[in-house]
Amino acid sequence: MTVDAEVLTLSEVEALPAIVDLETARRALGIGRTTAYALARAGSFPCPVVRVGAAYRIPTVGLLRLLGIDHLIR
Repeated sequence: MTVDAEVLTLSEVEALPAIVDLETARRALGIGRTTAYALARAGSFPCPVVRVGAAYRIPTVGLLRLLGIDHLIR
């Protein structure tokens, strides 16, 4: 089995800060950049998104819940 170098590993996900950028969230989900931005713009990203000026930020707690690893929340 090969691992996509762009996709985050579980240990990398465990070390995420409280809020991440859209690029990091999409890597954790294994989706493409274009798809991630299109979903965020449409309000359809699969976890909560916070708009900060022109940037999209994703609270890590929502990302962990989506991934089914919210037991990592401290």
